[in-house]
Amino acid sequence: MQTGNVTTPFGRRPAVLALVKRQLQTSETKPSRPVEKWRVFRDACEARERLGLQDRALTVLDALLTFYPESELNCDSGLVVFPSNAQLSVRAHGITGTTLRRHLAALVEAGLIQRKDSPNGKRYAHRDKDGDIEQAFGFDLSPLLARATELAGLAQEVAAERLQFRRAKEALTICRRDVRKLISAAMEEGADGDWEAIEDMYVGIVSRLPRNPDRRQVEAILDEMQLLRTEILNLLENQLDSQNMDGNAIQNGCHIQNSKPESIYELEPSSGKEQGGAVELEVAPKAVAQPLAKPEQMKAFPLSMVLRACPQILDYGPGGTISHWRELMGAAVVVRSMLGVSPSAYEEACEVMGPENAAVAMAAILERAGHINSAGGYLRDLTRRARAGEFGLGPMLMSLMRANTNGGRKAG
Repeated sequence: MQTGNVTTPFGRRPAVLALVKRQLQTSETKPSRPVEKWRVFRDACEARERLGLQDRALTVLDALLTFYPESELNCDSGLVVFPSNAQLSVRAHGITGTTLRRHLAALVEAGLIQRKDSPNGKRYAHRDKDGDIEQAFGFDLSPLLARATELAGLAQEVAAERLQFRRAKEALTICRRDVRKLISAAMEEGADGDWEAIEDMYVGIVSRLPRNPDRRQVEAILDEMQLLRTEILNLLENQLDSQNMDGNAIQNGCHIQNSKPESIYELEPSSGKEQGGAVELEVAPKAVAQPLAKPEQMKAFPLSMVLRACPQILDYGPGGTISHWRELMGAAVVVRSMLGVSPSAYEEACEVMGPENAAVAMAAILERAGHINSAGGYLRDLTRRARAGEFGLGPMLMSLMRANTNGGRKAG
């Protein structure tokens, strides 16, 4: 261990153990080769937020690097620069002394530079008779060389996350445009459906997007918007198919009132104005029913969307919360037992739909338990439809989300 590389600050600045630890780590790190100083600086700029640095701090670091005469940081040459505050201020675009000292302290705290203070706190160098520097006091740049690989990795992670964020925002912009224009076209051309309620759902999704969202928030909203776009396209496609097969049925607005109020996989509010009331259930005529998804093609929807559509399942999660799919599936087992669904019926649903989708189905049944006479029989019916490719989770979740939105608006 090279304890000679550990120094304490001059004056009133205290010595903290974290600073000593960083100095020891830097002294023990032996870079195998020199590193181009401006490449390390660009990596530090890219990872600025991860390092907790402001733009002005990077300006000060840029100024410090200009006092290092070589183009590469090399442990064989002295890595201590010793400019005065006045010189630093000039090269840092004239920032004030107070601001300069604050950002120098931030660079030290971030572990990018180290102080090497002289006995009197001044910055200077001792030279031999040939003019070569023997010992210097000022700011040591060796942490930049020691952390060059780490900074490069951080920069790549930040760049990849920024690219993913940008693509998510682009996808959300396109999806919002598609949904908005499809709704407008359907309303203007008089397509069948409760388009006012669908428009309310669109507005509700958009309203949940913060002014300055992060990547996760954008991706969550994108998942909801894509599901809404899929349901709109399915609705329009079914109407077009129905017109081709039986134009009279569409013109007459043929609806079959469901005698089984427990049916939720195709439930729709009868009117956007009937908010908070009992949900009127409709099923499409058998002549125009379209298979929604084959069992092997059923996809798992975002957990956040499932919990918004089926909030009652949260009461059966650990501590009243559900944060991942394993907890949802555990809560579904509890609900299965509570609703009297036989283990064989639930196992069959898991085999046909998959364990995640079966758990979602149980959460939806719990949400509409007051309208279902036999939860076990209903689950078996859903399983039979899923096996035949006549059942999908998308319409069920959208209907429940729409019902919850309408009920919450009326209660408010």
